[in-house]
Amino acid sequence: MGQTTKSLSEKHIAFIGEQKMYFVGTAAESGKVNVSPKGGDSLRVMDNKTIAWLNQTGSGNESAAHVLRDPRMTIMFCAFEGAPLILRAYGQARALHRNDPEWEIFSALFPINFASRQIFLLDIDLVQSSCGMSVPYFSYEGDRDDLDKWSDRQGEEGIQRYWLKKNQTSLDGFESDIAKRTGLEEE
Repeated sequence: MGQTTKSLSEKHIAFIGEQKMYFVGTAAESGKVNVSPKGGDSLRVMDNKTIAWLNQTGSGNESAAHVLRDPRMTIMFCAFEGAPLILRAYGQARALHRNDPEWEIFSALFPINFASRQIFLLDIDLVQSSCGMSVPYFSYEGDRDDLDKWSDRQGEEGIQRYWLKKNQTSLDGFESDIAKRTGLEEE
């Protein structure tokens, strides 16, 4: 059934590459635990110890706020077709913002637009696989384009205003640093 390793195997990496959806879990030292579903062309396995994923603008910014306070992050993948499997990558994460020196290196890996908010880098310290025999089958119909359409209507300045209004703090009031790290901080 379940197995643990210190890094991703080639089999794990191939499984991740087939997934259309994944889940990101973060938590600060107190407050709420956040679990976010992610999809689209937003994840890259850099090597057997590192995952990068692109975070698009959303109604909250929990992952960024949590990682600043406690860098723990878990990314979970589960098979919705084929053989059952749940795969979790545990580790320490950090967020890259547009003004960070590494942004250009990592943003080149993804389809970036003005709604791209952060890129998270997860340094893996444990990988766990488990059976997933109770995960139901689901059929993939396609990616949603709702966020792209909404972002296009907002425009770059509208997205930046949204970040200032909705993405500066977590549900528990923890700072996300988005204004400071993107150069939008009010003077």
